[in-house]
Amino acid sequence: MTTVLVASGITILVLLTGSVPWAFLSNWNQRVGLFVPWAIVPMAIYLWAYFGFIGGQWMAAGSERRRATLRANRLPGSVWFAALPPGVLGIGAILALLVVVSRLVHLPGGTPITTPAGMPVATMFALLTMQSVVAGVTDESAFRGYMQSIVGRRFGVVVAVLASGVLFGLLHFPNHPGDVLLMLPYYVAVSAMYGGLTWATGSILPALVLHSVGDIAVLTRWWLTGRPEWQLSAAVPPLVWDSGVDASFAAAVTAAAMLSIVTAWSYRSVHARTLHSAVVATDRGV
Repeated sequence: MTTVLVASGITILVLLTGSVPWAFLSNWNQRVGLFVPWAIVPMAIYLWAYFGFIGGQWMAAGSERRRATLRANRLPGSVWFAALPPGVLGIGAILALLVVVSRLVHLPGGTPITTPAGMPVATMFALLTMQSVVAGVTDESAFRGYMQSIVGRRFGVVVAVLASGVLFGLLHFPNHPGDVLLMLPYYVAVSAMYGGLTWATGSILPALVLHSVGDIAVLTRWWLTGRPEWQLSAAVPPLVWDSGVDASFAAAVTAAAMLSIVTAWSYRSVHARTLHSAVVATDRGV
């Protein structure tokens, strides 16, 4: 338990260190210099320095431990090619799961993302894109990098993924303060998808890329429609407790189960390819 608590504290520190500067810069950009997304430049420089430091660059003291904990390991092209499709499958499994959950409980709404008066659409989109990159880098560094590594060394990957998923969900309470526990299974599932991919590849980089690209799509849709990612349609679907089990619900359950199984199998295949690539690199003296 002590290990999980210590890991949680370190994870929160890594998360806040990376994301808080963007909160200030983005807010400032939305009040000053509306026409130009100038906040992206200082944040990109800061994010580069932040990622380098927590990944073991500079300051020799503790550099090896930081590098091993973050696990931003470079991957050969063959592993990248093998890893990204299963990650996309995992996203599909999450979407199918959301369809199922939306028929079991009423999911909460979300605060619409609005464009400040006078800000061009292109500037707003650029800021949302940078926000997505910041979230991808900081979330994967903190949860799938630091927390999953620290807890995993003591309790194994399954406990590590579950622990990081629970903390990942609890820290999303600003999105839905009154429904934190209701939404917790969703965030645990998302964390399992990214955490499993990190385990399969031995690196946070594929999950970081998918997380960033996924957030660009999610935040853009949220901005344009006013609906968060867990609200897949404008119409509220009937609960199965009221309408009964119908063909669409059965199809969603089947799709979620099948996609989850195929994703898990694919992750194991990617893990085997990663290990094989490591052996080949060792034999070649790389």
